[in-house]
Amino acid sequence: MQKNIILVGLMGAGKSTIGRQLARRLNLTFYDSDKVIEERTGVSIPTIFAIEGEQGFREREELVIAEFAAMPGILLATGGGSVLRETNRAHIKAGGCVIYLRATADQLFQRIKHDKSRPLMQTENPLQTLRDLLKTREPLYMEVADLVVSTGKQKVNVILRDIHNKLKQLQESSHANAPS
Repeated sequence: MQKNIILVGLMGAGKSTIGRQLARRLNLTFYDSDKVIEERTGVSIPTIFAIEGEQGFREREELVIAEFAAMPGILLATGGGSVLRETNRAHIKAGGCVIYLRATADQLFQRIKHDKSRPLMQTENPLQTLRDLLKTREPLYMEVADLVVSTGKQKVNVILRDIHNKLKQLQESSHANAPS
């Protein structure tokens, strides 16, 4: 059985875009935790935030991550804040190979500055908000990550090749360290 892959990183890091294509290449079923929540509730993430607040959203997210991290043969793109809860971090770590898609706050801002569907970005200074989120969340992403891949300015194909090479190296090193 192939090990699951779970993507973590801030909004705009490429978890959905890269995740979809990587799942196809690795013959895994792709899921996006935010999309699953939207499908199950029948409303958008901003609507959930407006009605239930961030706490209500995080509770829904915790249930989805626990469920999907336990499924076999999947690639799961998590929400940017999923690592805030210790329970989620435990499920993510136990769920498979965790890849942190890393980008700077400035790079992320360039990608998402016109996207009005991100509730946490509806602030006076979204770039500063991203910097603050990155400062808080980066140690948590690093805590759960088996691999760290930069998604800065590279094209998706370059990032996919980088991930594929790092997964291969990780697999080879785990085989080399396995008792014979």
